[in-house]
Amino acid sequence: MTRAEAKERNRRALLDAALQVVSRDGHRARLDEIAERAGLTTGAVYSLFGSKGGLVAALVTDHLQPHYEEVERAVAAEADLLAAVEAFARHHRRGCDTPAATAALSLQITLLDMALHDPALGSRLAASVREQESRLTALFTGRSHHGKAVTAHQAGRLVTALRALLVGLTQGVVLGLAPGADEQYFADAARALVSHAPLVDQDADALV
Repeated sequence: MTRAEAKERNRRALLDAALQVVSRDGHRARLDEIAERAGLTTGAVYSLFGSKGGLVAALVTDHLQPHYEEVERAVAAEADLLAAVEAFARHHRRGCDTPAATAALSLQITLLDMALHDPALGSRLAASVREQESRLTALFTGRSHHGKAVTAHQAGRLVTALRALLVGLTQGVVLGLAPGADEQYFADAARALVSHAPLVDQDADALV
């Protein structure tokens, strides 16, 4: 095994262990237990991630990256903005029916709790989420809407609103609070948001 392979193996082991411990203990998660579960020392955590905050931020990236990769595959490159947003919303809704949906929501709530207890960690978590969301901004930028190409600024503001809408709806579905929110409901809600884009972007280059 090469040095790079060993480093990646240790990184993967720490992320997997962190997922287990953080999901259970939240902000009380201890680095020594995470390292022990991974078969490593706390020194490995600092060497690979710099700190507990760095490890948790990497955990968020590791958790979100497959989701955004799936979104990029689900949204056709030639789709206009409305069709792209609808495909994104439908993909989001299908995720509510997967076996991992409850665990994903539990981790999400745990990370929010950690952010509230540790502002510095909260800033790192927010940066990690923003980094991933920039991929969505790029995904919507340049798409046609009402005869114009969506700017990066518009796409970024739209992504913020879509995240709030779809995360909230997803939580409702998983918790059993939105029994009627099927795939079509998600799509209709997302399209309505885009159709009322002045609520998202009041700038002179608004989408409509």
